[in-house]
Amino acid sequence: MSAFMMDASCMELALEGERLCKAGNCKAGVQYFEAAVEVGTDDLRTLSAIYSQLGNAYFYLQDYTRALEYHRHDLTLACTLGDHIGEAKASGNLGNTLKVLGKFDEAIVCCQRHLDISRELGDRVGEGRALYNLGNVYHAKGKHAGRAGHQDPGDFPEEVIACLKKAVEFYEMNLTIVKSLGDKAAQGRACGNLGNTHYLLGNFETAIGFHKERLSIAKEFGDKAAERRAYSNLGNACVFMGDFETAADFYKKTLHIARRLGDVAIEAQACYSLGNTFTLLRDYNTAVEYHERHHRIAQKLKDRVGEGRACWSLGNAHTALQNHDKALHYATLHLQISREVGDKTGELTAQMNLADLRTVLGLDKDPGSQDGLLQSANQKTLKEKEQNRQRRRSMERLELVTMTPDKNAVLGATANGKSKQSMGAKFKRKAANKEKLSRKSSNTSSTSSSSGDSASCIVKTENVNIQVSPAQRASPEIMDDDDSFFDVLSRFQGKRMDEQRCSFNRIQDKQRERENSEDRDYPMKEELMNQIASFQRSRLNEQRSSICNLPGLKTNNEEVLGQLLHKGGQGVPDDDFFDMLMRCQGSRINDQRSEPPVLQPAPTVPDEDFFALIQRVQSKRMDAQRADNGPKEKK
Repeated sequence: MSAFMMDASCMELALEGERLCKAGNCKAGVQYFEAAVEVGTDDLRTLSAIYSQLGNAYFYLQDYTRALEYHRHDLTLACTLGDHIGEAKASGNLGNTLKVLGKFDEAIVCCQRHLDISRELGDRVGEGRALYNLGNVYHAKGKHAGRAGHQDPGDFPEEVIACLKKAVEFYEMNLTIVKSLGDKAAQGRACGNLGNTHYLLGNFETAIGFHKERLSIAKEFGDKAAERRAYSNLGNACVFMGDFETAADFYKKTLHIARRLGDVAIEAQACYSLGNTFTLLRDYNTAVEYHERHHRIAQKLKDRVGEGRACWSLGNAHTALQNHDKALHYATLHLQISREVGDKTGELTAQMNLADLRTVLGLDKDPGSQDGLLQSANQKTLKEKEQNRQRRRSMERLELVTMTPDKNAVLGATANGKSKQSMGAKFKRKAANKEKLSRKSSNTSSTSSSSGDSASCIVKTENVNIQVSPAQRASPEIMDDDDSFFDVLSRFQGKRMDEQRCSFNRIQDKQRERENSEDRDYPMKEELMNQIASFQRSRLNEQRSSICNLPGLKTNNEEVLGQLLHKGGQGVPDDDFFDMLMRCQGSRINDQRSEPPVLQPAPTVPDEDFFALIQRVQSKRMDAQRADNGPKEKK
C-alpha cells in the first residue's frame, strides 16, 4: 500500500480512494485522498472532485471540522472557475455540514445558494435536493430549540413552530418535485421527514398518514432499516394519540426487525418503549420483563444513562406491583447512577421515590437523601437554638429602662417585688465595676445589699458616672455601661459613614480630566480605527487571493494561473459569494471557544421528548398506585 502511494499519481490515488469509499471503507479512502492532495495536481477539475470526496468522507467519519474545511476549499475553487454546478453542490455540502455543527443560520445561507443556482440552471434534481436540505436545516433548528425548552410536541414557542412550519413547506415542495421525477426513494424520505415534522407540531393524525406512506415505500424497496424507523415513529405518534395497544404492536414489530438486523442498541430502545407502553396499559408484569431486557443490554453496552432509565422504570413498575423491597433496590441504583452521570433531574426524582418507599416500608430517612439532610439540618438548628437560649438566660432579666436617659422616672414605676431585686442586682454589678475605676471603695457596702433602696443605688451610680474619663469609657472593663458603649459605637460608626460618603468635587475633577484626556486622545483613536479598517481590508483581500494557496494545487505552471484568471472573470468571485463565505468562516471563531458540557450519550434510550412524556404520564398515576403512607402494623 505504501509503495503504491509513493509511485502512484494524484489521479490514481484519488480513484483508489473513491473506490474504497464506495465500498464503505471511508477511513482507508481518506488516506488515499490525503496522499493525492500531497502529491498535488494542476488539473483543477480533479482537485475539485478530490475536495468534494474528502469532505464527504470526513462527514461520514463524523470529523465535521475537516469536512467543513474541504467543502470550503471546493466552494472557493468552483466559484473562482465559474463552475456553477460545482458551486451549487459545494454549497449544499457546506450547508449539511454546518447543520450538523448546529450553525443553522449559516447552513440556511449555503442551502439557499444551492437552491438559487439550481433554479437558475433549470436543474430539477438539484432543486429537489436543495429543498430537501433546507427542510432538514429548519427541522433541525426547530427541534433543537424545542428540546432546549423541554416542551411536548405541539406545545412549542412561536419561533419553534415557525421553523417547523418552514420545514414542512420545503419538504412539501421537495415531495412535489420527486414525485414528478418518479424518484420513489426520495419520495419515501420526504414522507418520513414530513411525518416527523408534523409529529413535532402536534399533528399526530397527519404524521401517522405520512409514516404509513413511508412504511409502504420502505417495504416496496425492501429497506428494513427504513421500515424499522417507520414502525417506531408510528408507535410514538400512537402513544400521543392515547392508542397504547396499537403503539405496543408497532413497537413489537420494531423489536422484531431490530433483532433481525442485529442492532442491539435499537433492540434496547424497542424494549424500553414497550416497557413504558405496557406501564401505561397497567400490565406491570410485562413491563418489568421488557425493562429488565433493556437493563441487561444497557449494562452490556455500558450505557450508564440507559441503566439509570431502566432502574427508574423498574422501580416504578415494582412500586405499582407492591414489591416495595425491589422498588427500593432499583430506586437506590437510579440515585447512584444519576449522581454518576450528573443527571440532576434523575437524582431529584430518585430521592423523592426513595423517601416515599422508606415511608411505606417504615424505614428511617436516608441520611444522604434530601429529606434526611433536611431533618438533620432541623435537628442541628434546634440544638443551636437551645444552646443560645441557655447562654442568654441572664439577658432575659434586663429591662429596657436602662437604655433610656430618664432612668429615675421609669425605675420609680417598676419598684416592686422581684423586679426590685433584679434591678438592685443589676445596679450592683454596674456600681462595682465603676467603683473600681473611680477608686471609691467606701460605697461598696451600700451597693452590695440586694434589698436596698433602688433610688439610692441610682444616685450612687450617677455620681460614679461623672468621674469616668473618656479614655476609660472605651476600656473593656466598662463595656457593661450602656451609655458608654453607645458613645463608643456612635463615634466608630460616624467615621465609617464619612468614608462611605462621596465628594462631588472629586467627581467633577475626574469628569474634567476625562474630557481633557478624550480631546487629547481623539487623533490617536481616529488613527487606530483607520489601522483596524486597513487591517480588515487586507484580511478580506487575503481570503480573495487564497486561490493560489489551496492544498494540492500546483501553481508552478503559468498556464494554470492564466487559466484560473481567465475562468474566474476578474480573477476573484463576486462579492455575494464572499459575503456568504465570510459568514461561514466567521463561525470558525466559535469553534475555538469552549463548548458547554455535552450530555452523556444514551444509545439504548429513545428520543428525550418521548421519555419526558412517559415520565409525566407515569408520575400522575404513581400517587394512585402507592400504598397509604406510614408503616404497616405488625401482626
